[in-house]
Amino acid sequence: MISTDKVHNITEALRKLSQPLRITSVESDGTPRGVYVAPLLPEQLGDRTFCREVGILYPYLGGSMAKGISSVAMVLELGCAGMLGFFGAAGLPYTEVEAAVDSLADADFRYGFNLIHSPHEPDLEAALAELYIRRNVRLVEASAFMTLTLPLVRYRTHGIHRAADGEIIAPNRIIAKVSREELAEKFFSPPPEKLLRQLVDEGAITAGQAELASQIPMAQDVTAEADSGGHTDNRPAIALFPTINSLASRMEQKFGYSVKLRVGLAGGIATPAAAAAAFTMGAAYIMTGSVNQSCVESGTSDAVRRMLAETRQADVTMAPAADMFEMGVTVQVLKRGTMFPMRATKLYEIYRSYDRLDAIPAPEREKLEKALFLAPLGDIWRDTRAFFLLRDPRQVERAERDPKHLMALVFRWYLGQAAHWAKDGASNRTMDYQVWCGPAMGAFNEWAAGSFLAAPEQRRVATVARNLLFGAALLTRANILRYQEIKLPADFRIEPLEDIQIKEYLA
Repeated sequence: MISTDKVHNITEALRKLSQPLRITSVESDGTPRGVYVAPLLPEQLGDRTFCREVGILYPYLGGSMAKGISSVAMVLELGCAGMLGFFGAAGLPYTEVEAAVDSLADADFRYGFNLIHSPHEPDLEAALAELYIRRNVRLVEASAFMTLTLPLVRYRTHGIHRAADGEIIAPNRIIAKVSREELAEKFFSPPPEKLLRQLVDEGAITAGQAELASQIPMAQDVTAEADSGGHTDNRPAIALFPTINSLASRMEQKFGYSVKLRVGLAGGIATPAAAAAAFTMGAAYIMTGSVNQSCVESGTSDAVRRMLAETRQADVTMAPAADMFEMGVTVQVLKRGTMFPMRATKLYEIYRSYDRLDAIPAPEREKLEKALFLAPLGDIWRDTRAFFLLRDPRQVERAERDPKHLMALVFRWYLGQAAHWAKDGASNRTMDYQVWCGPAMGAFNEWAAGSFLAAPEQRRVATVARNLLFGAALLTRANILRYQEIKLPADFRIEPLEDIQIKEYLA
């Protein structure tokens, strides 16, 4: 065992990730003993083939957070750092997504856009898919899909062709985010034959292209999404990832693909230890979310950033989702400092109990109008009706036939506005903020406590990313020593480092 007076030198040597570490010690019986730790750079983590194919240096993805919280600025920051960011297109009007596409059109790095499953707004989902096709957005993150849809298959198969060497080239790549094995199986499979036939009938692809499409997976890369902010099944990462990873191997053999199916991990990743665990399990890449929302580049308000910086792991809970309210789907949100989760849950209980707004007892309705909506429900429906007449008139037509659907649209007004109030920092609506957040935020705050990253104004998304990757590599090297019975100091800790410090250690 190495003597304790050399431990500090070992700690510093471990931080020099590009340098090998050799230790020679003498056992109590006089036998010499050698220990070796190989260099391990952040870019060596994960799957190098994935990084080369996608066009990034580091196996690090910033996941899409709805309503532009994963902003153009965040995508730029990650892209310039050799990572990949997805713009959070979900919940935004078409024109805002189009403007974001314009902003990134001339970028000289890889980036992606979100395409979220929109069962209540299929026309918007289709329009976004067409926008991405028309503007050559070559990478999308598909999220919240419960089944494969025609717009998604249309995006994936557009421009598919066979190269001179016989390789099938599909210009448009999908990285699917799933939390269930059966959904991963759909994405690892070729596009459904029924949808391919429909695209051929519509003239979107040729019969020859459909044949080529039947030989490729819908998504070569799938992100296993564990317990996370927003849409989540609250799955534990150490159970979910091995299952999806094993499925990838089976599906690759089943279809005899010429490409390797890969799995990344998201949900709960906000510390070097979590990142190291993901890579140790075999993750091709890691994806972060909640922690990025607290960074200065995120498209949310300073008020929300301050709330997130004070969050602990137990400060999150599940609440009804605006986009799938009638289906009873929930999202994980912040509960500390806001009454949104409780109020949203109350709305869903009322929705389940009554078949129309007029059936709600007068005292209950008065509470809603005074505490939640701050206006008569009739006025809220008037504004909601005007909104949907522009965005999706079919919703108005249905609501005027079905009073329960009308009630759902009115209640969804509150859920949707709550996200905007948070994003915009509306000071008169602080108690109604809807902030999508997972327990990873609390883990990050505990790790960053006492460091420069404790202050939200110091949190830059690329700096956080560099720290997670650097720390993951450092911890992996430290564990190699631990496995060989080399004792590290009792206070050994991976602390947040400034960018310049990381650069010096990597030199």
